[in-house]
Amino acid sequence: MSLLAALALVQAGVGPVPELGANLERFDYPFAVDRLSVPVGAETAQMAFMDVRPDRPNGRTIVLLHGKNFCGATWEAAARMLVARGWRVLIPDRIGFCKSDKPASAQYTLAGLAANTARLMKARGIERAVIVGHSMGGMLAARFAIDHPTLTERLVMVNPLGLADRAGEGVPYRPLSDLIADERKTDAASIKAYQRANYYHGDWRPEYDRWVQMLAGQYAGAGLETVATAQAKTSEMIFTQPVIQHFGRIKAPTTVIVGTLDTTVFAKRQAPPALRESLKPIPGVAPAAVARIPGARLVRLEGLGHSPQVEAPDRFHAALLATLD
Repeated sequence: MSLLAALALVQAGVGPVPELGANLERFDYPFAVDRLSVPVGAETAQMAFMDVRPDRPNGRTIVLLHGKNFCGATWEAAARMLVARGWRVLIPDRIGFCKSDKPASAQYTLAGLAANTARLMKARGIERAVIVGHSMGGMLAARFAIDHPTLTERLVMVNPLGLADRAGEGVPYRPLSDLIADERKTDAASIKAYQRANYYHGDWRPEYDRWVQMLAGQYAGAGLETVATAQAKTSEMIFTQPVIQHFGRIKAPTTVIVGTLDTTVFAKRQAPPALRESLKPIPGVAPAAVARIPGARLVRLEGLGHSPQVEAPDRFHAALLATLD
């Protein structure tokens, strides 16, 4: 790391960033990590996951899907709470993210990621589960419920992306090469600045630093090109594969939980200035989007941002349990 880069981290209030590996080889997860071989085009890739089983099972299973700037480990508090109540908890790291492989030739699709989740459930002997997805994971959870209705007991989306079709609103496509160039610039300081502004409404706590280090550590050193390419491709996937047009096909009982202070607006940076200010964040688009899902319910968590499971675990857990019961 250069002296200027180190100085920037100090000024941003971010400590030294360890090189954690493109697949987070040197980042500890809270539970044992297993892997499943899944097809990715002509290749085979390893999908990491945690399958946490309770001592006294209640007979139900829940699948927790992480967001784009998150990993399976981010669900730790929720997983411990659920396991204590008898739930079996399955937490995959999707291909292209975190501890899972990031094949250079991969073409990412929400349908493909959903199919991998279904493949994992089958491999672990799970016939039906509650599907919970956060951020981009919420978008994926919706795709899963549409494509795999018999596997979906209930759908819960937490501050999900995909509640608006940004291309349909006039945001122009950005070439993959430009997205990769942007990702190469990612560091701990930029991650923290983005999360402080968009996820935590200007607030910051020391416990959030762990998640900044987790993300930044993937980009450090030799992992940069692998991670930057995977992240850029998944950004392109989100933009080009909206699911909101298919919300009417969701059959599972559905709840959407939204922190009211979330300012996340996906693809805002690539929108023309005249359009940028008219794009609504997740709380602004949630009511109309939820109305498209038959019988769906919107739960607002007042005063919380994009990551309520991190910002206020107790409040989030209470909302989640109310939905599950």
